[in-house]
Amino acid sequence: MRWAGQTLDAADADALPGLERAGLVRSVQTPEFDGITFHEVLCKSALNKISGDASLPFTWTINPARGCSHACRYCFARPTHEYLGLDSGNDFDSQIVVKTNIAAVLRKELSRRSWKCEPVALGTNTDPYQRAEGRYRLMPGIIRALTESGTPFSILTKGTLLRRDLPLLTLAAREVDVRISISLAIHDPDLQKQLEPGTPSPRARLDLIRSIREAGLPCAVMVAPVIPFLTDGAKQLDGLLEALAEAGATSVTAMPMHLRSTTKDWFMSWLAEQHPALVRRYRQLYGRGAYVTPEYTRWFRERIDPLLVRHGFAPEDTRSLPENTPAGTVSKLSVPVAALTLF
Repeated sequence: MRWAGQTLDAADADALPGLERAGLVRSVQTPEFDGITFHEVLCKSALNKISGDASLPFTWTINPARGCSHACRYCFARPTHEYLGLDSGNDFDSQIVVKTNIAAVLRKELSRRSWKCEPVALGTNTDPYQRAEGRYRLMPGIIRALTESGTPFSILTKGTLLRRDLPLLTLAAREVDVRISISLAIHDPDLQKQLEPGTPSPRARLDLIRSIREAGLPCAVMVAPVIPFLTDGAKQLDGLLEALAEAGATSVTAMPMHLRSTTKDWFMSWLAEQHPALVRRYRQLYGRGAYVTPEYTRWFRERIDPLLVRHGFAPEDTRSLPENTPAGTVSKLSVPVAALTLF
């Protein structure tokens, strides 16, 4: 166990690179979270300003943690861990930075006269309901602070821990605009365990969607990333959309996987091990870039849009969107991923 400076102003020589003055308190390992180290920090700010694109449905983001135990092979946020001197592979999955004082800091920021109650998004970088939330319970304080200040907010998550906060979210929705989106793109539980080993099962997330709807709240779903040649089959997509419709999802946004920076290397190493026959096709599909070819994008829209209509969902023009964009609010957006990957 590592202990360091206890105040926000104290420089910490032992802190993770990039967090020297961020208030590292201690690093903790517990039996309940085998293989995971939590680095508890005292943050100086909770709100991150989004700049450069007025078309976004939110202006600010909140990220209670950095790194994510969901361990999704394709996660776009992996390269942000390199700013801490950690790798974007196993370290991203197991070295989790937690802002333990974020609710108190947020409440102070929201009380400023300059705060205009602009929309705030959670889940644009790492998941606010990853397993760390079960230990630290940061979200109730964040939700209360946003609600009491009159600030509208959205949540995008794969985490079924959100069910714990449904009573609170239901009350919040009476006071401010609350939008909840669930990420569910892999219906096959075996493939899900390979690509998203730390996430709740598809069945558990479908049950979460039902619980959200039973609580009287709308629930959008992000079917992203759709993984070329693995989850883009007509039968696979049709089955997933049918399950989402049955669960009560109110809207669906679907888009192909993008692979930026070192995330691409991490995903491709898994692909070479598990599906070596697909490596050449991926190199042709992505080339040296992060996005699929325009030809694949057109093919995908021609496949997915009729399926969306069949199951009662409106097709959306999401060809240039990152998969971290909250579902149900994206039809007019074209956003660079870098604008959203904030600490």
